[in-house]
Amino acid sequence: MSFRPNMTAIIEGLTPRLPLQWRALDGMVIDLWHAQGSAGGRGYYLSPDPRIVIFLDDVGDTMQRAGNGTRQDWAPLGRISYVPAGMPIWSHLIADGALRHLDLHFDARILQAWLAPDFGSAAAVQTIRRPVMLERAAEIEALAALLVAEVRRPAQHDVYVQSLVRGVVAALLTTPETATASTPLTPAQLHRVTLHLEGNLHRRVPAAELAEAAGLSESWFAHAFKRTTRETPLQWQMRRRIERAQQALSDPKTSVAEVAAMTGFADQSHLTRVFRTYTGSTPAVWRRSAAG
Repeated sequence: MSFRPNMTAIIEGLTPRLPLQWRALDGMVIDLWHAQGSAGGRGYYLSPDPRIVIFLDDVGDTMQRAGNGTRQDWAPLGRISYVPAGMPIWSHLIADGALRHLDLHFDARILQAWLAPDFGSAAAVQTIRRPVMLERAAEIEALAALLVAEVRRPAQHDVYVQSLVRGVVAALLTTPETATASTPLTPAQLHRVTLHLEGNLHRRVPAAELAEAAGLSESWFAHAFKRTTRETPLQWQMRRRIERAQQALSDPKTSVAEVAAMTGFADQSHLTRVFRTYTGSTPAVWRRSAAG
């Protein structure tokens, strides 16, 4: 299938050192970039197509990334990233340096077709919607070196090059564990999210609002949060609201209805249903038991 990437890239402080080299295959395009970056430079990248980005040198001391450009909440940039279609990425250069990276742009249908035999169609679709970032992966870096050679001086048939690309995809995406191996939240990010929730337990806080507190896009935040806490944002929020309800119930002067209002539940019956799910008893029974 004919395919050309349609990347939106807004960059400052980055200039090419060599002309772009590329190779087009069925449903994918491989780009090889050589750039020079200046401290303080930055970039914004958005594509309607999924892509894999492999830096060919360490970039931890040169570049950082964020999942949301509205806050200066930068985190180290892994050398290998899978970026789903439609996910914006912001980058920030913290030092001068040369950057070399290999970008694999895909028609999403190609990735689905490769993954579906092992995952099933529905799971394949879900897999390519999840971001992945790895610090290092020797097998992927070895395959990337072979791809670089083929982009620079094409010598092998497209079948060979496609097999290398499929190897990269298999190493990065074809297990549920690595498919969810997005970078965890930093301690500072988790602290800000916790403070925001603790100050708003009287209401239901949307995931998008928690993501903003972390300085990440909502989809990136959801995976990073679960990677950090082993809970979804909704599970974590509900557990904290129940814990706050338990604290409030320890005061016999506070009615169950008042506790429900304090912890963001619609009414007493709503609190009772959720409370029983999490603790195995109703608020009234729990209060009597806690009082001894």
